[in-house]
Amino acid sequence: MPIALLSVSDKTNLAEFAQGLADLDWTLLASGGTAKLLRENNLPVTEVADYARSPEILGGRVKTLHPAIHGGLLARSAEADRQELLALGWDYINLVAVNLYPFEATIAKTDSTYADAIENIDIGGVALIRAAAKNHERVTLVSDPADYATILDELRAGATSPQTRAKLAVKGFALTAHYDTIIRDYLIRSHP
Repeated sequence: MPIALLSVSDKTNLAEFAQGLADLDWTLLASGGTAKLLRENNLPVTEVADYARSPEILGGRVKTLHPAIHGGLLARSAEADRQELLALGWDYINLVAVNLYPFEATIAKTDSTYADAIENIDIGGVALIRAAAKNHERVTLVSDPADYATILDELRAGATSPQTRAKLAVKGFALTAHYDTIIRDYLIRSHP
């Protein structure tokens, strides 16, 4: 069964997307808060911490930064890569639905502090986006809830197309570039 990793801050339409994946016999992996939402919607889900056999640490700051996750994303279609993953007890991750902590919204609040801003710099989400986008020949990246319906339509028809995966990879790299620019500009303003 194909595996989807769901790790989102913006949970708009996530339950419906996950239900669509489950209906297509996808295995669902999710990080803490995302897994909680899926369980509340009676969806079968394995927490990333259980899959990786490594707990979330540092108050949730480290969840998805693990070789079980990034190996599953970055592994090529080559049989040697698959066998290496299987020997470690892992498998390919075929789809990632991820969006980032709301850094821009946080710094826009008049009562936001520097500490608030720093806590809303996403690390794991950016790494997931970059890994999935890099390996878009095999992995479908969904970084925008507005794309959920299109992805489900393609999966119901058989698979996401190479063109769709390439477009989503570009969208992911654009997202991380914008995100990093906003962070850079904020830090420059905060420490002239």
